[in-house]
Amino acid sequence: MSDWSQGQQRHGSGTRATRPIQALTMTVAVVFLLCALMASAQTNSTKLTFEVSFPSSVEKGALDGRVLLAISKQEKPEPRFAILEEEAKSQQLFGVDVNGLAPGASAVIDSTTLGYPLRSLDQLPAGDYYVQAVLNRYETFHRADGHVVKLPPEMGEGQQWNRKPGNLFSKPQKMHLDPSGGAVRIALTEKIPPIEPPKDTAYVKHLRIQSKLLSDFWGRPMYLGAIVVLPEGYEQHPEAHYPLLIEQGHFPADFSRFRTEMPAVKPGESEGERTRAAFGYELYQDWSSGRMPKMLLLLIQHANPYYDDSYAVNSANVGPYGDAITKELIPEVERRFRGIGQPWARALYGGSTGGWETLAEQIFYPDYFNGAWGFCPDPVDFHAYQAVNIYDDKNAYWHQGPFGRVPTAEMRDSKGDLLAVMEPAVRREEVIGTRGRSAEQFAIWQAVFSPVGEDGYPKPIWNFESGAIDPQVATYWRDHYDLVHIMERDWATLGPKLANKMHIAVGDMDTWYLNNGVHRMQDFLDSHANAYKVADFDYGPGQPHCYTGGPNLKPQERNGRLLQRIMPQVAEHMVQSAPKGADMSWRY
Repeated sequence: MSDWSQGQQRHGSGTRATRPIQALTMTVAVVFLLCALMASAQTNSTKLTFEVSFPSSVEKGALDGRVLLAISKQEKPEPRFAILEEEAKSQQLFGVDVNGLAPGASAVIDSTTLGYPLRSLDQLPAGDYYVQAVLNRYETFHRADGHVVKLPPEMGEGQQWNRKPGNLFSKPQKMHLDPSGGAVRIALTEKIPPIEPPKDTAYVKHLRIQSKLLSDFWGRPMYLGAIVVLPEGYEQHPEAHYPLLIEQGHFPADFSRFRTEMPAVKPGESEGERTRAAFGYELYQDWSSGRMPKMLLLLIQHANPYYDDSYAVNSANVGPYGDAITKELIPEVERRFRGIGQPWARALYGGSTGGWETLAEQIFYPDYFNGAWGFCPDPVDFHAYQAVNIYDDKNAYWHQGPFGRVPTAEMRDSKGDLLAVMEPAVRREEVIGTRGRSAEQFAIWQAVFSPVGEDGYPKPIWNFESGAIDPQVATYWRDHYDLVHIMERDWATLGPKLANKMHIAVGDMDTWYLNNGVHRMQDFLDSHANAYKVADFDYGPGQPHCYTGGPNLKPQERNGRLLQRIMPQVAEHMVQSAPKGADMSWRY
Protein backbone atom coordinates (compact mmCIF):
# COMPACT_ATOMS: atom_id res chain seq x y z
CA MET A 1 0.00 0.00 0.00
CA SER A 2 1.36 3.37 -0.93
CA ASP A 3 2.09 6.24 1.43
CA TRP A 4 -0.87 8.06 -0.08
CA SER A 5 -3.15 5.09 0.79
CA GLN A 6 -1.81 4.93 4.28
CA GLY A 7 -2.39 8.61 4.72
CA GLN A 8 -5.97 8.25 3.58
CA GLN A 9 -6.53 5.42 6.03
CA ARG A 10 -5.14 7.45 8.88
CA HIS A 11 -7.30 10.42 7.90
CA GLY A 12 -10.31 8.18 7.70
CA SER A 13 -9.62 6.64 11.04
CA GLY A 14 -9.28 10.06 12.63
CA THR A 15 -12.63 11.27 11.11
CA ARG A 16 -14.55 8.35 12.51
CA ALA A 17 -13.05 9.06 15.93
CA THR A 18 -14.42 12.67 15.99
CA ARG A 19 -17.99 11.94 14.77
CA PRO A 20 -19.50 11.45 18.26
CA ILE A 21 -18.16 14.88 19.25
CA GLN A 22 -19.63 16.50 16.09
CA ALA A 23 -22.96 14.82 16.64
CA LEU A 24 -23.08 16.11 20.19
CA THR A 25 -22.21 19.61 18.98
CA MET A 26 -24.97 19.53 16.35
CA THR A 27 -27.48 18.29 18.92
CA VAL A 28 -26.61 21.12 21.27
CA ALA A 29 -26.93 23.63 18.40
CA VAL A 30 -30.37 22.30 17.47
CA VAL A 31 -31.49 22.51 21.07
CA PHE A 32 -30.32 26.10 21.33
CA LEU A 33 -32.06 26.94 18.03
CA LEU A 34 -35.33 25.40 19.19
CA CYS A 35 -35.11 27.27 22.45
CA ALA A 36 -34.47 30.51 20.61
CA LEU A 37 -37.44 29.91 18.31
CA MET A 38 -39.67 29.07 21.27
CA ALA A 39 -38.53 32.21 23.08
CA SER A 40 -39.17 34.24 19.95
CA ALA A 41 -42.63 32.72 19.56
CA GLN A 42 -43.41 33.49 23.19
CA THR A 43 -42.21 37.07 22.70
CA ASN A 44 -44.28 37.51 19.53
CA SER A 45 -47.34 36.04 21.22
CA THR A 46 -47.15 38.73 23.86
CA LYS A 47 -46.57 41.59 21.42
CA LEU A 48 -49.47 43.80 20.43
CA THR A 49 -51.46 42.46 17.48
CA PHE A 50 -54.95 43.04 16.14
CA GLU A 51 -57.23 40.31 14.82
CA VAL A 52 -59.99 41.80 12.68
CA SER A 53 -62.95 39.69 11.58
CA PHE A 54 -66.61 39.98 10.62
CA PRO A 55 -69.55 37.78 11.62
CA SER A 56 -71.76 35.93 9.14
CA SER A 57 -74.69 38.03 10.33
CA VAL A 58 -73.10 41.04 8.58
CA GLU A 59 -71.79 39.27 5.47
CA LYS A 60 -72.33 35.61 4.64
CA GLY A 61 -69.65 35.13 1.97
CA ALA A 62 -65.89 35.55 1.79
CA LEU A 63 -64.56 38.98 0.84
CA ASP A 64 -61.55 40.47 -0.94
CA GLY A 65 -60.26 43.88 0.00
CA ARG A 66 -58.10 45.91 2.33
CA VAL A 67 -58.51 45.84 6.11
CA LEU A 68 -57.64 49.23 7.56
CA LEU A 69 -57.07 49.85 11.25
CA ALA A 70 -57.27 53.45 12.48
CA ILE A 71 -55.92 54.42 15.89
CA SER A 72 -56.64 57.89 17.24
CA LYS A 73 -55.89 59.96 20.30
CA GLN A 74 -59.17 61.85 19.85
CA GLU A 75 -62.77 60.70 20.11
CA LYS A 76 -64.12 62.88 17.29
CA PRO A 77 -64.09 62.61 14.39
CA GLU A 78 -64.19 58.83 14.26
CA PRO A 79 -60.71 57.37 13.71
CA ARG A 80 -61.53 56.37 10.12
CA PHE A 81 -62.05 60.05 9.24
CA ALA A 82 -58.84 61.35 10.89
CA ILE A 83 -56.11 60.11 8.50
CA LEU A 84 -54.55 63.25 7.04
CA GLU A 85 -51.91 64.03 4.46
CA GLU A 86 -50.45 66.57 6.87
CA GLU A 87 -48.35 64.08 8.77
CA ALA A 88 -48.01 65.98 12.05
CA LYS A 89 -51.80 66.18 12.45
CA SER A 90 -52.75 62.72 11.16
CA GLN A 91 -53.89 59.89 13.35
CA GLN A 92 -52.43 56.40 12.88
CA LEU A 93 -53.37 53.89 10.16
CA PHE A 94 -52.34 50.32 9.32
CA GLY A 95 -53.49 48.24 6.38
CA VAL A 96 -53.37 44.64 5.14
CA ASP A 97 -54.75 42.96 2.00
CA VAL A 98 -57.23 40.12 2.35
CA ASN A 99 -58.25 37.61 -0.32
CA GLY A 100 -61.25 35.41 0.34
CA LEU A 101 -61.55 36.40 4.00
CA ALA A 102 -64.35 34.21 5.34
CA PRO A 103 -66.79 35.16 8.11
CA GLY A 104 -65.16 34.46 11.46
CA ALA A 105 -61.64 34.35 10.01
CA SER A 106 -59.21 37.05 11.08
CA ALA A 107 -57.00 39.52 9.26
CA VAL A 108 -53.93 40.00 11.44
CA ILE A 109 -52.19 43.35 11.90
CA ASP A 110 -48.88 43.06 13.72
CA SER A 111 -45.41 44.59 13.85
CA THR A 112 -44.74 43.61 10.22
CA THR A 113 -47.77 45.51 8.91
CA LEU A 114 -46.99 48.80 7.19
CA GLY A 115 -48.29 51.93 8.89
CA TYR A 116 -48.58 55.70 8.60
CA PRO A 117 -47.36 58.00 10.14
CA LEU A 118 -45.61 55.39 12.32
CA ARG A 119 -44.26 52.59 10.12
CA SER A 120 -44.75 49.78 12.65
CA LEU A 121 -47.06 48.85 15.46
CA ASP A 122 -43.92 48.37 17.59
CA GLN A 123 -43.46 52.15 17.56
CA LEU A 124 -46.88 52.88 19.07
CA PRO A 125 -46.44 54.30 22.57
CA ALA A 126 -48.42 52.73 25.36
CA GLY A 127 -51.55 54.72 26.14
CA ASP A 128 -55.30 55.14 25.77
CA TYR A 129 -56.62 55.29 22.22
CA TYR A 130 -59.79 55.13 20.15
CA VAL A 131 -59.61 52.23 17.69
CA GLN A 132 -61.69 51.45 14.61
CA ALA A 133 -61.34 49.03 11.67
CA VAL A 134 -62.77 49.11 8.14
CA LEU A 135 -62.86 46.52 5.37
CA ASN A 136 -62.67 48.30 2.00
CA ARG A 137 -64.16 45.73 -0.36
CA TYR A 138 -62.64 44.85 -3.71
CA GLU A 139 -64.33 43.30 -6.72
CA THR A 140 -62.79 41.35 -9.58
CA PHE A 141 -62.66 43.04 -13.00
CA HIS A 142 -61.96 41.08 -16.20
CA ARG A 143 -60.67 43.80 -18.50
CA ALA A 144 -60.68 43.74 -22.28
CA ASP A 145 -56.86 43.73 -22.32
CA GLY A 146 -56.91 40.27 -20.73
CA HIS A 147 -55.86 41.38 -17.24
CA VAL A 148 -57.84 40.36 -14.17
CA VAL A 149 -57.58 42.86 -11.33
CA LYS A 150 -59.16 43.36 -7.93
CA LEU A 151 -60.22 46.93 -7.26
CA PRO A 152 -62.63 48.90 -5.06
CA PRO A 153 -65.85 49.57 -7.00
CA GLU A 154 -67.36 53.04 -6.96
CA MET A 155 -70.64 52.93 -5.05
CA GLY A 156 -71.94 56.48 -5.44
CA GLU A 157 -69.76 58.01 -2.73
CA GLY A 158 -66.85 59.11 -4.92
CA GLN A 159 -64.25 56.47 -3.93
CA GLN A 160 -63.99 57.21 -0.22
CA TRP A 161 -63.00 54.03 1.64
CA ASN A 162 -64.29 55.35 4.95
CA ARG A 163 -67.74 56.17 3.47
CA LYS A 164 -68.21 53.55 0.75
CA PRO A 165 -71.60 51.77 0.83
CA GLY A 166 -71.14 48.06 1.47
CA ASN A 167 -67.88 48.46 3.39
CA LEU A 168 -67.78 46.86 6.82
CA PHE A 169 -66.59 48.71 9.90
CA SER A 170 -66.39 48.46 13.66
CA LYS A 171 -67.75 50.90 16.17
CA PRO A 172 -64.98 53.06 17.66
CA GLN A 173 -63.69 51.60 20.92
CA LYS A 174 -61.65 53.28 23.60
CA MET A 175 -58.93 50.96 24.88
CA HIS A 176 -55.52 50.91 26.49
CA LEU A 177 -52.83 49.70 24.11
CA ASP A 178 -49.38 48.53 25.02
CA PRO A 179 -46.64 47.22 22.68
CA SER A 180 -46.51 44.07 24.79
CA GLY A 181 -50.25 43.82 25.23
CA GLY A 182 -50.99 40.66 23.23
CA ALA A 183 -53.87 40.14 20.79
CA VAL A 184 -56.78 42.58 20.46
CA ARG A 185 -59.87 41.26 18.66
CA ILE A 186 -62.05 43.64 16.68
CA ALA A 187 -65.33 42.69 15.02
CA LEU A 188 -66.67 44.50 11.94
CA THR A 189 -70.30 44.53 13.02
CA GLU A 190 -71.53 47.45 10.90
CA LYS A 191 -72.09 47.98 7.17
CA ILE A 192 -72.23 51.37 5.46
CA PRO A 193 -75.72 51.74 3.91
CA PRO A 194 -76.48 52.68 0.28
CA ILE A 195 -76.65 56.33 -0.68
CA GLU A 196 -80.02 57.80 -1.52
CA PRO A 197 -79.85 59.26 -5.04
CA PRO A 198 -80.52 63.01 -5.28
CA LYS A 199 -83.86 64.24 -6.54
CA ASP A 200 -84.50 66.56 -9.45
CA THR A 201 -85.58 70.13 -8.79
CA ALA A 202 -86.86 72.90 -11.04
CA TYR A 203 -83.33 73.88 -12.01
CA VAL A 204 -81.20 70.79 -11.26
CA LYS A 205 -81.62 67.55 -13.23
CA HIS A 206 -79.78 64.24 -12.95
CA LEU A 207 -78.80 61.86 -15.72
CA ARG A 208 -77.00 58.49 -15.76
CA ILE A 209 -76.01 56.57 -18.87
CA GLN A 210 -74.27 53.28 -19.47
CA SER A 211 -71.10 53.87 -21.48
CA LYS A 212 -70.42 51.28 -24.16
CA LEU A 213 -66.79 52.36 -24.44
CA LEU A 214 -66.14 51.99 -20.71
CA SER A 215 -68.23 48.83 -20.36
CA ASP A 216 -66.25 47.16 -23.14
CA PHE A 217 -62.97 48.17 -21.49
CA TRP A 218 -63.87 47.02 -17.96
CA GLY A 219 -65.79 43.90 -18.93
CA ARG A 220 -68.92 44.90 -17.00
CA PRO A 221 -71.53 47.68 -17.19
CA MET A 222 -69.94 51.07 -16.43
CA TYR A 223 -71.79 54.35 -16.10
CA LEU A 224 -71.31 58.08 -16.43
CA GLY A 225 -73.40 60.57 -14.49
CA ALA A 226 -74.40 64.12 -15.26
CA ILE A 227 -75.84 66.89 -13.11
CA VAL A 228 -77.36 69.54 -15.34
CA VAL A 229 -78.35 72.99 -14.09
CA LEU A 230 -80.97 74.56 -16.38
CA PRO A 231 -81.01 78.28 -17.14
CA GLU A 232 -83.80 80.60 -16.08
CA GLY A 233 -86.59 80.55 -18.68
CA TYR A 234 -85.79 77.04 -19.93
CA GLU A 235 -89.43 75.89 -19.74
CA GLN A 236 -90.82 79.20 -21.01
CA HIS A 237 -88.63 79.17 -24.15
CA PRO A 238 -89.00 75.69 -25.69
CA GLU A 239 -87.56 76.96 -28.99
CA ALA A 240 -84.27 78.05 -27.42
CA HIS A 241 -81.05 76.02 -27.60
CA TYR A 242 -78.21 76.61 -25.18
CA PRO A 243 -74.42 76.63 -24.95
CA LEU A 244 -72.81 74.19 -22.55
CA LEU A 245 -70.43 75.14 -19.72
CA ILE A 246 -68.78 72.04 -18.23
CA GLU A 247 -67.44 72.02 -14.69
CA GLN A 248 -64.64 69.51 -14.14
CA GLY A 249 -63.41 68.40 -10.75
CA HIS A 250 -63.75 65.84 -8.01
CA PHE A 251 -66.86 63.70 -7.73
CA PRO A 252 -69.97 65.87 -7.28
CA ALA A 253 -72.76 64.10 -5.42
CA ASP A 254 -75.14 66.88 -6.45
CA PHE A 255 -75.25 70.57 -7.29
CA SER A 256 -75.50 71.95 -3.77
CA ARG A 257 -74.47 75.58 -4.26
CA PHE A 258 -78.01 76.95 -4.48
CA ARG A 259 -79.67 78.23 -1.31
CA THR A 260 -83.30 79.02 -2.14
CA GLU A 261 -83.80 80.99 1.08
CA MET A 262 -81.64 83.38 3.04
CA PRO A 263 -79.98 81.03 5.53
CA ALA A 264 -80.75 81.61 9.19
CA VAL A 265 -77.93 81.76 11.69
CA LYS A 266 -77.46 78.35 13.31
CA PRO A 267 -76.00 77.81 16.79
CA GLY A 268 -72.36 76.80 16.55
CA GLU A 269 -72.11 77.65 12.86
CA SER A 270 -68.76 79.07 11.80
CA GLU A 271 -68.33 82.35 9.99
CA GLY A 272 -67.09 80.46 6.94
CA GLU A 273 -70.22 78.29 6.84
CA ARG A 274 -72.47 81.34 7.12
CA THR A 275 -70.55 83.10 4.34
CA ARG A 276 -70.80 80.12 2.00
CA ALA A 277 -74.52 79.85 2.65
CA ALA A 278 -74.95 83.55 1.90
CA PHE A 279 -73.09 83.18 -1.40
CA GLY A 280 -75.32 80.21 -2.24
CA TYR A 281 -78.40 82.35 -1.75
CA GLU A 282 -76.87 85.12 -3.85
CA LEU A 283 -76.09 82.66 -6.67
CA TYR A 284 -79.65 81.37 -6.62
CA GLN A 285 -81.00 84.89 -6.83
CA ASP A 286 -78.71 85.78 -9.72
CA TRP A 287 -79.55 82.54 -11.53
CA SER A 288 -83.31 82.56 -11.03
CA SER A 289 -83.66 86.27 -11.84
CA GLY A 290 -82.09 85.81 -15.26
CA ARG A 291 -79.07 87.99 -14.50
CA MET A 292 -76.72 85.12 -15.40
CA PRO A 293 -76.00 84.16 -19.04
CA LYS A 294 -78.44 81.54 -20.27
CA MET A 295 -76.35 78.37 -20.40
CA LEU A 296 -76.56 74.72 -19.46
CA LEU A 297 -74.17 74.02 -16.61
CA LEU A 298 -72.90 70.42 -16.58
CA LEU A 299 -71.17 68.64 -13.68
CA ILE A 300 -69.77 65.23 -14.69
CA GLN A 301 -69.69 62.15 -12.46
CA HIS A 302 -66.89 59.91 -13.69
CA ALA A 303 -65.69 58.11 -10.58
CA ASN A 304 -64.02 54.78 -11.40
CA PRO A 305 -62.23 51.87 -9.70
CA TYR A 306 -59.10 53.99 -9.16
CA TYR A 307 -60.42 57.38 -8.03
CA ASP A 308 -63.35 59.74 -7.62
CA ASP A 309 -62.55 61.14 -11.07
CA SER A 310 -61.04 59.81 -14.32
CA TYR A 311 -59.01 62.89 -15.31
CA ALA A 312 -61.21 62.96 -18.42
CA VAL A 313 -58.64 61.47 -20.79
CA ASN A 314 -58.09 58.06 -22.35
CA SER A 315 -55.85 55.87 -20.20
CA ALA A 316 -54.37 52.37 -20.48
CA ASN A 317 -55.36 51.59 -16.87
CA VAL A 318 -58.49 53.65 -16.25
CA GLY A 319 -60.11 53.37 -19.67
CA PRO A 320 -61.25 55.63 -22.53
CA TYR A 321 -62.91 58.28 -20.39
CA GLY A 322 -61.95 61.14 -22.70
CA ASP A 323 -63.79 59.55 -25.61
CA ALA A 324 -66.67 58.37 -23.40
CA ILE A 325 -67.26 61.92 -22.15
CA THR A 326 -66.99 63.63 -25.55
CA LYS A 327 -68.64 60.96 -27.71
CA GLU A 328 -71.30 59.58 -25.37
CA LEU A 329 -72.13 61.77 -22.37
CA ILE A 330 -71.93 65.32 -23.73
CA PRO A 331 -73.93 64.54 -26.90
CA GLU A 332 -76.61 62.88 -24.76
CA VAL A 333 -76.82 65.89 -22.43
CA GLU A 334 -77.08 68.26 -25.39
CA ARG A 335 -79.77 66.07 -26.99
CA ARG A 336 -81.92 65.81 -23.87
CA PHE A 337 -81.60 69.42 -22.74
CA ARG A 338 -81.61 71.31 -26.02
CA GLY A 339 -77.92 72.06 -26.24
CA ILE A 340 -76.62 73.80 -29.35
CA GLY A 341 -74.25 70.89 -29.87
CA GLN A 342 -71.55 72.79 -31.74
CA PRO A 343 -67.87 73.21 -30.71
CA TRP A 344 -68.13 77.01 -30.49
CA ALA A 345 -70.85 76.57 -27.86
CA ARG A 346 -68.88 74.36 -25.42
CA ALA A 347 -66.47 75.56 -22.74
CA LEU A 348 -64.82 74.11 -19.64
CA TYR A 349 -63.77 75.28 -16.21
CA GLY A 350 -62.44 73.69 -13.05
CA GLY A 351 -59.86 73.82 -10.30
CA SER A 352 -57.09 71.50 -9.10
CA THR A 353 -57.94 68.09 -10.60
CA GLY A 354 -60.60 69.91 -12.60
CA GLY A 355 -58.06 72.54 -13.63
CA TRP A 356 -55.83 69.88 -15.20
CA GLU A 357 -58.81 68.20 -16.86
CA THR A 358 -60.05 71.50 -18.24
CA LEU A 359 -56.70 72.25 -19.90
CA ALA A 360 -56.10 68.64 -20.97
CA GLU A 361 -59.49 68.29 -22.66
CA GLN A 362 -59.00 71.57 -24.51
CA ILE A 363 -55.55 70.36 -25.67
CA PHE A 364 -56.54 66.75 -26.46
CA TYR A 365 -59.84 67.74 -28.12
CA PRO A 366 -58.99 71.19 -29.54
CA ASP A 367 -61.76 71.13 -32.13
CA TYR A 368 -64.43 70.04 -29.65
CA PHE A 369 -64.22 72.83 -27.04
CA ASN A 370 -64.10 76.62 -27.27
CA GLY A 371 -62.42 77.79 -24.10
CA ALA A 372 -60.84 76.46 -20.90
CA TRP A 373 -60.74 78.30 -17.57
CA GLY A 374 -58.29 76.22 -15.54
CA PHE A 375 -57.51 77.12 -11.92
CA CYS A 376 -54.62 75.77 -9.80
CA PRO A 377 -54.20 72.83 -12.20
CA ASP A 378 -52.48 69.59 -11.23
CA PRO A 379 -49.00 69.19 -12.76
CA VAL A 380 -49.11 70.40 -16.36
CA ASP A 381 -45.38 69.82 -16.86
CA PHE A 382 -43.69 66.81 -15.28
CA HIS A 383 -40.44 68.68 -14.84
CA ALA A 384 -42.53 70.03 -11.94
CA TYR A 385 -44.48 67.01 -10.74
CA GLN A 386 -45.21 68.83 -7.50
CA ALA A 387 -41.61 69.26 -6.27
CA VAL A 388 -40.23 66.28 -8.23
CA ASN A 389 -38.64 66.45 -11.69
CA ILE A 390 -39.39 62.97 -13.00
CA TYR A 391 -36.99 63.42 -15.93
CA ASP A 392 -33.85 64.68 -14.22
CA ASP A 393 -34.25 63.57 -10.61
CA LYS A 394 -33.13 60.04 -9.81
CA ASN A 395 -35.19 59.77 -6.66
CA ALA A 396 -38.61 61.14 -5.73
CA TYR A 397 -38.02 61.07 -1.97
CA TRP A 398 -34.59 62.62 -1.59
CA HIS A 399 -32.38 65.34 -3.03
CA GLN A 400 -29.08 63.51 -2.86
CA GLY A 401 -25.65 65.14 -2.69
CA PRO A 402 -22.18 63.58 -2.50
CA PHE A 403 -22.27 63.44 1.31
CA GLY A 404 -25.76 64.40 2.42
CA ARG A 405 -29.39 64.43 1.39
CA VAL A 406 -32.60 66.29 2.21
CA PRO A 407 -36.19 65.06 1.87
CA THR A 408 -38.26 66.24 -1.09
CA ALA A 409 -41.06 68.59 -0.08
CA GLU A 410 -44.65 67.54 -0.72
CA MET A 411 -46.90 70.08 1.00
CA ARG A 412 -46.51 73.59 2.47
CA ASP A 413 -48.58 76.42 3.85
CA SER A 414 -48.83 79.89 2.33
CA LYS A 415 -45.89 81.09 4.45
CA GLY A 416 -43.69 78.36 3.00
CA ASP A 417 -43.56 76.23 6.14
CA LEU A 418 -43.28 72.53 5.35
CA LEU A 419 -46.33 70.37 6.14
CA ALA A 420 -45.38 67.05 4.49
CA VAL A 421 -42.54 65.38 2.60
CA MET A 422 -42.74 62.80 -0.16
CA GLU A 423 -41.90 59.45 1.43
CA PRO A 424 -44.51 59.50 4.21
CA ALA A 425 -47.09 61.02 1.84
CA VAL A 426 -46.61 58.18 -0.62
CA ARG A 427 -46.50 55.61 2.19
CA ARG A 428 -49.85 56.86 3.44
CA GLU A 429 -51.37 55.86 0.11
CA GLU A 430 -49.59 52.49 0.13
CA VAL A 431 -51.10 51.80 3.56
CA ILE A 432 -54.58 52.65 2.26
CA GLY A 433 -54.17 50.46 -0.82
CA THR A 434 -51.31 48.54 -2.44
CA ARG A 435 -50.75 48.41 -6.22
CA GLY A 436 -52.16 51.91 -6.62
CA ARG A 437 -55.52 51.04 -5.07
CA SER A 438 -55.67 53.79 -2.45
CA ALA A 439 -58.01 55.98 -4.57
CA GLU A 440 -55.73 58.85 -3.52
CA GLN A 441 -53.75 61.48 -5.44
CA PHE A 442 -50.46 59.80 -6.37
CA ALA A 443 -52.34 56.59 -7.12
CA ILE A 444 -54.68 58.14 -9.69
CA TRP A 445 -51.90 60.10 -11.38
CA GLN A 446 -50.03 56.82 -11.73
CA ALA A 447 -53.13 54.98 -12.93
CA VAL A 448 -53.94 57.61 -15.56
CA PHE A 449 -50.42 58.38 -16.76
CA SER A 450 -48.65 54.96 -16.59
CA PRO A 451 -48.64 51.99 -18.92
CA VAL A 452 -50.12 48.74 -17.64
CA GLY A 453 -47.70 46.64 -15.59
CA GLU A 454 -47.19 42.92 -16.02
CA ASP A 455 -49.55 42.23 -13.11
CA GLY A 456 -52.35 44.26 -14.72
CA TYR A 457 -52.02 47.20 -12.32
CA PRO A 458 -50.41 50.57 -13.20
CA LYS A 459 -46.66 50.38 -13.69
CA PRO A 460 -45.09 52.43 -10.87
CA ILE A 461 -43.37 55.70 -11.71
CA TRP A 462 -40.95 55.02 -8.85
CA ASN A 463 -40.03 52.24 -6.48
CA PHE A 464 -42.27 52.53 -3.45
CA GLU A 465 -39.61 51.55 -0.93
CA SER A 466 -36.63 53.50 -2.27
CA GLY A 467 -38.20 56.29 -4.33
CA ALA A 468 -35.99 55.47 -7.35
CA ILE A 469 -37.68 56.85 -10.50
CA ASP A 470 -38.19 54.54 -13.50
CA PRO A 471 -36.97 56.52 -16.55
CA GLN A 472 -38.93 54.35 -19.00
CA VAL A 473 -42.20 55.08 -17.22
CA ALA A 474 -41.24 58.76 -17.06
CA THR A 475 -40.80 58.78 -20.84
CA TYR A 476 -44.24 57.21 -21.27
CA TRP A 477 -45.74 59.90 -19.04
CA ARG A 478 -44.02 62.63 -21.06
CA ASP A 479 -45.20 61.38 -24.44
CA HIS A 480 -48.82 60.82 -23.39
CA TYR A 481 -49.77 63.29 -20.64
CA ASP A 482 -47.17 66.04 -20.14
CA LEU A 483 -49.31 68.93 -21.41
CA VAL A 484 -46.42 71.30 -22.08
CA HIS A 485 -44.42 68.63 -23.91
CA ILE A 486 -47.46 67.69 -26.01
CA MET A 487 -48.06 71.31 -26.98
CA GLU A 488 -44.39 71.80 -27.87
CA ARG A 489 -44.33 68.58 -29.92
CA ASP A 490 -47.59 69.21 -31.77
CA TRP A 491 -47.56 73.00 -31.86
CA ALA A 492 -47.80 73.34 -35.63
CA THR A 493 -51.31 71.86 -35.55
CA LEU A 494 -52.33 72.72 -31.98
CA GLY A 495 -51.27 76.37 -31.91
CA PRO A 496 -53.92 77.82 -34.23
CA LYS A 497 -56.63 75.64 -32.70
CA LEU A 498 -55.90 76.84 -29.14
CA ALA A 499 -55.63 80.55 -29.91
CA ASN A 500 -57.31 82.67 -27.19
CA LYS A 501 -58.91 79.63 -25.58
CA MET A 502 -56.94 79.10 -22.35
CA HIS A 503 -57.21 81.06 -19.11
CA ILE A 504 -55.08 79.94 -16.17
CA ALA A 505 -54.87 81.09 -12.55
CA VAL A 506 -52.76 79.70 -9.71
CA GLY A 507 -51.51 80.87 -6.34
CA ASP A 508 -47.78 81.53 -6.29
CA MET A 509 -47.58 79.72 -2.95
CA ASP A 510 -49.70 76.77 -4.06
CA THR A 511 -49.91 74.20 -1.28
CA TRP A 512 -48.61 71.42 -3.56
CA TYR A 513 -46.17 73.51 -5.63
CA LEU A 514 -48.45 73.44 -8.67
CA ASN A 515 -47.48 76.97 -9.65
CA ASN A 516 -44.10 75.63 -10.81
CA GLY A 517 -45.67 73.70 -13.68
CA VAL A 518 -47.83 76.68 -14.66
CA HIS A 519 -44.74 78.90 -14.88
CA ARG A 520 -43.16 76.35 -17.21
CA MET A 521 -46.29 76.39 -19.35
CA GLN A 522 -46.20 80.16 -19.56
CA ASP A 523 -42.50 80.07 -20.49
CA PHE A 524 -43.44 78.07 -23.56
CA LEU A 525 -46.68 79.79 -24.49
CA ASP A 526 -45.24 83.30 -24.15
CA SER A 527 -41.92 82.53 -25.85
CA HIS A 528 -40.85 84.65 -28.82
CA ALA A 529 -40.98 81.60 -31.06
CA ASN A 530 -44.68 81.18 -30.37
CA ALA A 531 -46.75 82.97 -33.00
CA TYR A 532 -50.09 82.29 -31.31
CA LYS A 533 -51.57 84.06 -28.30
CA VAL A 534 -53.09 81.09 -26.54
CA ALA A 535 -53.40 81.78 -22.82
CA ASP A 536 -53.51 84.45 -20.16
CA PHE A 537 -52.10 83.86 -16.69
CA ASP A 538 -53.06 85.13 -13.24
CA TYR A 539 -50.73 84.40 -10.32
CA GLY A 540 -52.00 85.11 -6.82
CA PRO A 541 -49.10 86.48 -4.72
CA GLY A 542 -48.85 84.47 -1.51
CA GLN A 543 -52.02 82.52 -2.35
CA PRO A 544 -52.28 78.79 -1.56
CA HIS A 545 -54.32 76.11 -3.28
CA CYS A 546 -56.87 76.76 -4.82
CA TYR A 547 -56.58 80.28 -6.24
CA THR A 548 -59.17 81.03 -8.94
CA GLY A 549 -58.11 84.48 -10.07
CA GLY A 550 -59.28 87.94 -9.13
CA PRO A 551 -56.25 89.35 -7.30
CA ASN A 552 -58.24 92.22 -5.76
CA LEU A 553 -60.87 89.96 -4.20
CA LYS A 554 -60.99 88.32 -0.79
CA PRO A 555 -60.66 84.50 -0.99
CA GLN A 556 -64.26 83.79 0.02
CA GLU A 557 -65.61 86.31 -2.45
CA ARG A 558 -63.25 85.01 -5.14
CA ASN A 559 -64.62 81.47 -4.93
CA GLY A 560 -68.11 82.31 -3.68
CA ARG A 561 -68.86 84.35 -6.80
CA LEU A 562 -66.85 82.23 -9.24
CA LEU A 563 -69.75 81.49 -11.59
CA GLN A 564 -70.84 85.11 -11.60
CA ARG A 565 -67.28 86.08 -12.53
CA ILE A 566 -66.53 83.63 -15.33
CA MET A 567 -69.89 82.92 -17.00
CA PRO A 568 -70.10 86.41 -18.57
CA GLN A 569 -66.54 85.93 -19.89
CA VAL A 570 -67.47 82.54 -21.36
CA ALA A 571 -70.64 83.91 -22.97
CA GLU A 572 -68.82 86.89 -24.48
CA HIS A 573 -66.09 84.65 -25.90
CA MET A 574 -68.67 82.36 -27.46
CA VAL A 575 -70.54 85.25 -29.07
CA GLN A 576 -67.32 86.75 -30.45
CA SER A 577 -66.03 83.44 -31.85
CA ALA A 578 -69.34 81.98 -33.10
CA PRO A 579 -69.58 81.29 -36.82
CA LYS A 580 -71.81 83.48 -38.96
CA GLY A 581 -75.45 82.48 -38.63
CA ALA A 582 -74.90 80.60 -35.35
CA ASP A 583 -77.90 79.83 -33.16
CA MET A 584 -78.33 82.74 -30.72
CA SER A 585 -81.78 81.78 -29.44
CA TRP A 586 -80.29 81.43 -25.94
CA ARG A 587 -79.77 85.19 -25.65
CA TYR A 588 -83.37 86.00 -24.77
